Amino acid sequence: MKRIILFSVVILLTSFASNAQDRKESLERDGFYTRETTPARVPIPYQFVRESDVLWSKRVWRIIDLRQKMNYPLYYPTELMQDRESLVQRLVRAIKYNEINAYDPIDDEFTTRLSYEQVVKQLGAEDKEQTQIDENGQEVKVTVKGQIRWGDIKELLVKEDWFFDKQRSVMEVRIIGICPILHRMDYRNTGNEEEQEGTLSRIQTFWIYFPEARSVLANTDAYNNFNDAQRITYDDLFWKRNFDSYIIRISNVWDNRAIYEYTFTGLQTLLESEKIKTELFNFEHDLWEY
Repeated sequence: MKRIILFSVVILLTSFASNAQDRKESLERDGFYTRETTPARVPIPYQFVRESDVLWSKRVWRIIDLRQKMNYPLYYPTELMQDRESLVQRLVRAIKYNEINAYDPIDDEFTTRLSYEQVVKQLGAEDKEQTQIDENGQEVKVTVKGQIRWGDIKELLVKEDWFFDKQRSVMEVRIIGICPILHRMDYRNTGNEEEQEGTLSRIQTFWIYFPEARSVLANTDAYNNFNDAQRITYDDLFWKRNFDSYIIRISNVWDNRAIYEYTFTGLQTLLESEKIKTELFNFEHDLWEY
């Protein structure tokens, strides 16, 4: 009987923890006015581009480090709040309610769709069975509900295309996909109980097709450090390129190899990344004669 009671208590507690992951809506109006502008917004449409007008293009992969101060509006909050959501929290919620699709990180070409349960597993929040000892010293198996640790998602991998439109004589960029990267520390025993060695794993969790997700991001506020009444949306944030990042790969003949694959030190990798960034910046200027 005690075993059954203990099992019921554990299930009750784990169910409460699972429900705590769902973003709850306020039962009363949390503020002195109703926010109606952002939920009614639609994303700014892209300018139509003909294939014959694309004079030059390059595919670029870059990392947005969410721990940098400029990228805090994308990273926080790391806990569920009623009036705010981080970028990844909003994407996961949109996947849960079938607003957008998630794709397997086995490649970045959106070939295999993932279900919400698979996305949760990729985020390391799947349910696990554990063996516990009850008051009588008997082993009892209980199911512990997993929880998504939002603070461990510390980077975003962005895939984008840069191109020059000769019809409008402009250099533009279009984001194709975004992949959240989970940081996980794997510890191993060294024989000394007081010391443990660990290795950092950077896990690509899932890809989202950015043009599809724009309608969701255009209806979600991003935090404004200076004015709560004038928040921009996540779609505006990406449209204005209001984030800091560094390039890790550019399309090339060597199987699109990453920069770190042909550099020897971290400093050389950083310098090569800045070199590519400068080349992209200067390309448009080199087309003009002053």
